[in-house]
Amino acid sequence: MKKLLVIAGPTAVGKSDLGIRLAKELDGEVISGDSMQIYKGMDIGTAKVTTEEMDGVPHHLIDIKEPDEAFSVAEFQERCTRILEDLAVRNKLPIIVGGTGLYIQSITHGYQFVDKPEDKQLRDSLEKDAAQKGNEYVHKLLEEVDAQAAKDIHPNNVRRVIRALEVHQVTGIPFSKQQVQEATRPFIGIGIDLDREPLYQRINNRVDKMIEYGLVAEVQSLMDRGLDNHASAQAIGYKEIIMYLRGECSKAEAIELLKRNSRRYAKRQLTWFRNKMDMTWFDAGIEEKDVLFSQIKNFVEGNQS
Repeated sequence: MKKLLVIAGPTAVGKSDLGIRLAKELDGEVISGDSMQIYKGMDIGTAKVTTEEMDGVPHHLIDIKEPDEAFSVAEFQERCTRILEDLAVRNKLPIIVGGTGLYIQSITHGYQFVDKPEDKQLRDSLEKDAAQKGNEYVHKLLEEVDAQAAKDIHPNNVRRVIRALEVHQVTGIPFSKQQVQEATRPFIGIGIDLDREPLYQRINNRVDKMIEYGLVAEVQSLMDRGLDNHASAQAIGYKEIIMYLRGECSKAEAIELLKRNSRRYAKRQLTWFRNKMDMTWFDAGIEEKDVLFSQIKNFVEGNQS
């Protein structure tokens, strides 16, 4: 069985392209480790890889849910584990690519999720608060009762934040104390980084392209379906455009807010992966891309045994 390969790092650093190229060279398949790319119809704002960009490489855990359907890290772990078992049977290299740290770590560190009582009324209330007051509001509520869980769970992972609050309310025990870690699954961790200035420029350019490719129309279509009040619509790239379409700010202000929020998110991603996972880091700023690819490919091949 081939070791799991994880490619992680901040948004817009080039993870998807690298994952596809490695999959083609090393007979692998890609598993998305992004909590938002699971949603159908949310393509531009999540920078979802297109069929053309996939270049024939199979991709898993993309477009598997409607924007109003629930999805959790536990379900990600369950689905991903089944995919890994299938890839092992077919002797394919499994490559998880993404930036949602907790999702990826649920696989590499074998989290156990114990069934817990539910409080649907509380959950519905918190989801309404998140939609009306924003992700940071409910994340602040979690920080007040479980600082460790708030530190571990990104504010944009609204469903996870709400679940942590629900579990604490129902059981009286902090969510961070109820998650058990078993032995780490063998994996090869590749971290992709870039100096702040060029990374932020890439992010700004990506946002401009999102607007050019039709992000506003994409968000409008979600609003037309009444999906703008669901937690998925609070993701970066959607909440800012929703503000514009609701008349709460100008288009230019929404774009600048999106760029700022994306830059801040990239910084948090980088901090998370550096602190939480055993990664070997590579500089995406190397001008000769074939040199960078060769370095990473040789590293992966040298650590498969």
